Amino acid sequence: MQLTSYLIFNGQAEAAFKFYETCLRGKITSMMRFGDAPGCEQMPEQTRDWLIHVRLEIGDQMLLASDCSPSRPYDGIKGCSVSIQVDTMAEGERIFNALKENGTVQMPYEKTFWAARFGMLVDQFGVPWMVNCEKDR
Repeated sequence: MQLTSYLIFNGQAEAAFKFYETCLRGKITSMMRFGDAPGCEQMPEQTRDWLIHVRLEIGDQMLLASDCSPSRPYDGIKGCSVSIQVDTMAEGERIFNALKENGTVQMPYEKTFWAARFGMLVDQFGVPWMVNCEKDR
């Protein structure tokens, strides 16, 4: 079994995933648009270029997303965070600093009673992130 996060955006999936590709040093391996799907003629013109699916591979992990379907209203990303576990404090700091660009830090990346470093932020696309380094290796 593999458990994978699937994020939903409101027309920003492509920009977000190009940003994450850089921040997380991953590779986008799949990107499909609503306009390529059967029946797209019935969709509003402005949403045909939105992503129906995108896949970012980071090592043997993946992060998936799409833009919301025009028939389903977007209500933001709530009640969850994407959690990243890193092996070194330096790698966690690099990722945290990259993701916080134009975002909002909720908890600085710093030592806690449970981890060598931990931080929380909401990125510029409204996605909540937690970066955790239990022990610096």
